[in-house]
Amino acid sequence: MRFLMLNWRDPKNPLTGGAERVTLAHLVALVERGHEVVWFTYEFPGCAREEMYQGIKIVRRGGLAASISGKVMAIFKAMSWYRRQPKFDLVIDQHHGFAWFAPWWSGTNCVAYIHEVLGPIWTSFYPQPLSTIGRWQERWTHWLYRNVPFWTPSESTKKDLHAHGVRSVTVILNGIDSTPVPALEEKPLQLPLRLICVARLAPNKRFDHAIRAVKLLAERNVPAELKIVGDGELKSELEQLTKALKVEGRVQLTGWLSEAEKNAALRQAHFLVHPSLREGWGLNVIEANAMGTPAAVYPVGGLIDSTVPGQTGIVTTAETPESLASALAEIVKTPEVYTRYRNAAWERSKTFSWPIILPQITAWLESHAKQK
Repeated sequence: MRFLMLNWRDPKNPLTGGAERVTLAHLVALVERGHEVVWFTYEFPGCAREEMYQGIKIVRRGGLAASISGKVMAIFKAMSWYRRQPKFDLVIDQHHGFAWFAPWWSGTNCVAYIHEVLGPIWTSFYPQPLSTIGRWQERWTHWLYRNVPFWTPSESTKKDLHAHGVRSVTVILNGIDSTPVPALEEKPLQLPLRLICVARLAPNKRFDHAIRAVKLLAERNVPAELKIVGDGELKSELEQLTKALKVEGRVQLTGWLSEAEKNAALRQAHFLVHPSLREGWGLNVIEANAMGTPAAVYPVGGLIDSTVPGQTGIVTTAETPESLASALAEIVKTPEVYTRYRNAAWERSKTFSWPIILPQITAWLESHAKQK
């Protein structure tokens, strides 16, 4: 069968992230089952217009994904390119705030794939009135897609989609590339508290909250060190904040690390800290768990799915640096609870291996491709 993935980025895009990593795993699994797979995506500076990547044909057309006009242009480019292709059995329309509207121009079976309903994230990237317009069009688009089958990795996103009128939503959890450590090393919860953030330095990740929490912990006589792994448009702003708060010696921005270096940093940390506005799932949470490190997260969609409150990590009571600092200061008093979190998080991470997850995904996609 022939499958087409419509997505705003591909694995070679400089802005690629967790969504593209899991998408790649899904599509490689289809290739390994003997299917033909094409990934249509936006262009980026210096990119090849077409290439083969791990058995997948990647086609890049249209404008740059960073601009709204580029997104609109890419949809029309996709339509033009599509008309010249042999028939596909299934088109996977992946939403990231904007949809491709493939059910109305592809003439074949379509499913929608979405990680999270952006909602408040719009305000992180666009000023008024664009942010309000973005939230409105997202909600309107979901209503328009109400009869299209959706696939998502979390119950939180399923709930949001149902609230927007979508009728059929299937939850299939994400897998992880990381192999859980074979055994947990000793890692006493001793001071200074070692914290780590891992993600692109984007506004919606709110890593400034993690830096402020380090300052607040120091004021409570709980010394902490924070390592921020990643790069992005907010790097300079975060560096300036560390200087303004006088925590330069306690906060380190490492940039991107190799997979081995990242995993080593995760193993060393006491907690992954993730104060994001919203996530589709929180892939980095499970990756940290696989390294024997529980997470401290905000009570938002996606993160309340990847972290089980009171079992595999900490879910704060509010979305504030004060709440994060309070929760971390409290856990220091109960190292036995921390040990329990570590063990439970590590054991749970073993259930997210790709060999367990991918057969569910490929079976679901093949069933929709076969529909007449």
